[in-house]
Amino acid sequence: MTTIMFQFVLLLIGSFLMACNSSETMQPTWYKGNLHTHTYWSDGDEFPELVLEWYKSSGYHFVALSDHNTLAQTEKWKLIAKSPLYEASFQRYLEKFGKEWVEYKTDTGRIQVKLKTYQEYKSKMEEAGFLIIPAEEITNNVNNMPVHINATNLQELITPPNSTTVAETMQLSVDAVLQQREKTGVPMFPHINHPNFYWAITLDDMISLRGEQFFEVYNGHPLVRNYGDSLHLDTERMWDLINMAYARRKQPLMYGLATDDSHNYHQFGEAFSNAGRGWVMVRAEKLDAAALIAAMEAGDFYASTGVTLREVSFENDELKVEIATAEGVNYKIEFIGVLKNENESRVLKSIEGVEGSFNVTDEYLFVRAKITSSKLQTNPFQEGDFESAWTQPVFKKVGNRQ
Repeated sequence: MTTIMFQFVLLLIGSFLMACNSSETMQPTWYKGNLHTHTYWSDGDEFPELVLEWYKSSGYHFVALSDHNTLAQTEKWKLIAKSPLYEASFQRYLEKFGKEWVEYKTDTGRIQVKLKTYQEYKSKMEEAGFLIIPAEEITNNVNNMPVHINATNLQELITPPNSTTVAETMQLSVDAVLQQREKTGVPMFPHINHPNFYWAITLDDMISLRGEQFFEVYNGHPLVRNYGDSLHLDTERMWDLINMAYARRKQPLMYGLATDDSHNYHQFGEAFSNAGRGWVMVRAEKLDAAALIAAMEAGDFYASTGVTLREVSFENDELKVEIATAEGVNYKIEFIGVLKNENESRVLKSIEGVEGSFNVTDEYLFVRAKITSSKLQTNPFQEGDFESAWTQPVFKKVGNRQ
């Protein structure tokens, strides 16, 4: 074999090996993340580094610290509350990170700490297998109604838009995020937070939106009223009614998130907004913001308060679910959907077991799955809650419906 031929063969072998390695690294992987969390940068009660440390040590792969109306880019000093609880927390912060990192002063007789910016805490806390995504909770008040919209992977701060109605304020916030995405070329998305918080956002407000694809079907804050009341819809039924309207006007379906909306890191229980109550599991090709967002916009994720799914797939018009089981725990899989000639969602099929499937024909506007376990949730949103998971709605693609 000539030298040139030998080199050519080596080149082919090298290219083949690179392709194999590339294929291996691009296999979709499940990543656990929380997209709604607070720190001392707004109304949370902990330093961002310690919040991130909690998520990292608790098995999360990505987190967005979404403080109100800030991207944590300016200078901010935090006055530590005159309380043994928070003074002790500061001492733990100082001991963990050291005086070389922690900048503080006591010249007023009280402890004041300079908060680290996004770039600073990202460089300190991010590592292989743990991603920190910039975010803002765009926070507005319309006629004493709180209107909160998260923006994930935002690159520039968005000033809350002002309008006279909740619906228009929401739309302006959504539009601002999408405009920044178009301007920067950076993948990012808005999502609607806790619609039942002070009953601020109605079903009609949600249905009126254009360009929005995500909302919180579950939020761990004690005041957000996920389950509604005798006069207000629960968020899960609201989700189905929104998607009935979206499907009929051929608008992309709304996807459901679960989030912590955590604020409290030192006191625990139903009265507090604690970390670890809700999250998303995203199947993406790699752990970066662009890949995660692409997967979520394709609906390749599920929301959870404790149930882990081994597999979720929608192929050949069949929605399949397989649960990663825990010993001694029982599971119920409910396939929920809406027939085209009906105006309410209902359970189409119920299975007691660890796997199930449903054939989605063109007679349905959409179908999704809810999985409920027999295991009570630890530190729940409401006493008696069982660990659950929600897959995203799917439909049979026919004609011009996309």
